[in-house]
Amino acid sequence: MEIRVLGPLCGVVNGGSVVPSAGKPRQVFALLALYPGRVLPVSMLMEEVWRAELPPSAMTTLQTYIMQLRRCLGGALGAGGSERAKGVLATRHGGYVLQVPRESVDVFAYERLVGEGQEAFERGEDERAARCFRQALGLWQGPALVDVRLGPVMEIEVMRLEESRLVTVERRIDADLRLGRHGELIAELADLIARHPQHEGLHAQAMLSLYRSGRQASALDVYRRLRARLIEELGVEPSPPLQRLHQAMLAVDPELDVVAGPRRGSTFDRYAA
Repeated sequence: MEIRVLGPLCGVVNGGSVVPSAGKPRQVFALLALYPGRVLPVSMLMEEVWRAELPPSAMTTLQTYIMQLRRCLGGALGAGGSERAKGVLATRHGGYVLQVPRESVDVFAYERLVGEGQEAFERGEDERAARCFRQALGLWQGPALVDVRLGPVMEIEVMRLEESRLVTVERRIDADLRLGRHGELIAELADLIARHPQHEGLHAQAMLSLYRSGRQASALDVYRRLRARLIEELGVEPSPPLQRLHQAMLAVDPELDVVAGPRRGSTFDRYAA
């Protein structure tokens, strides 16, 4: 089975979809897919589907959803599919478990690649780090579970995944900056800071990419606009690391021209101390 949650929900067995079209069964399948091999209590599944407003028939209705999911699985599994489906989507004491390998769900392949990229990044293997991060980000086909109604459990999980995605983008850009690809990053970073107007790490990267491309005035303007926004919206100044980066650019600090080397932190962390 191949399951994708990093974008629209997709589950395929032998080329056939096993994802039901009805909203609440899709919700149950998505939650089970996020925790393959783990027994999810009936109470968790009910909370996800109905939050705190459980209908009197909640247990019976949940069992119906499980039957619908097994029917989808059985149809795709072929001969003997009905019985085999009970082994894939198994009943356990107090709950249900989707018994598929973790690697069959894209989120776990994503997290493995991110981990490999982070290890390479910390060792200064920037080319490998950038490659791993790109492969990880390439698994995303849109916002996580974009076509699934989210309850309280999956809302937290999706928030975690989206934050991880942004951090991975930031680390990939750090690796690219250390490889001297600043000119190639300017347009991407302009889009990112427009979509994340208070994200200081992305602004630091945008400043550095512009500065290294001979556009000091534009780099300083990125800082000026961010500072004005932070003061107007939050009543705070930029953080000390960003202020130090700004001062380094005003002073034309030769340290800013270092493209690669032993430094293992991010662009933003460089000025943390």
